[in-house]
Amino acid sequence: MIEKSVAISEACLGLTNGRSHEAINLLKREYPFLHHEATPRKCSPEQSTRVFVRDGFIDRYTSERLVFPLVLRVLSTEMPDDFPYHPNWKTGEMHPAYWEIRATIDHLIPVSKEGADDDSNWVTISMARNSAKGNWTLDQLGWSLRAPGSFKEWDGLIYWFLEYTKERPTLIATPWMRQWHLASTTAVSGFNIV
Repeated sequence: MIEKSVAISEACLGLTNGRSHEAINLLKREYPFLHHEATPRKCSPEQSTRVFVRDGFIDRYTSERLVFPLVLRVLSTEMPDDFPYHPNWKTGEMHPAYWEIRATIDHLIPVSKEGADDDSNWVTISMARNSAKGNWTLDQLGWSLRAPGSFKEWDGLIYWFLEYTKERPTLIATPWMRQWHLASTTAVSGFNIV
């Protein structure tokens, strides 16, 4: 295969010279578009929390410490003007912690590149890094997979969340919050850290 920019340049030249058929064939051969059907993701709060705990709330691409997502939501509920949340994730209207240190799940091998949609292919990552990674592979980005952290050393403030909401049950009154609360309780049940 030739360099990607050369393929585009030659395709442009083919179009300029009225040889669109040659341009199409060149792109199919040297820089093809591979269509992938979108597949629904199935990572539940229980599965996500289990992966966060497994990975020690560490971004697996940078080794940076991350925070359990519900900790940030509690902060936004308790301090809405100083720690704002936006339901549509508008970056200018929500605290940057939601992007920078909120734990989420990434597919190590993108599903669009035939990666599995299960915990063997899920890793903990920040929202910002997940957005940057998109459907690219680690090789394409020049990134590498780091070792998981130790949940006993950094718990992502999940125990703080459980203790704080125990005294303030109205914070977990919505079905969505209750589902995440149950997921966090289940995920940490085997640890005796508190």
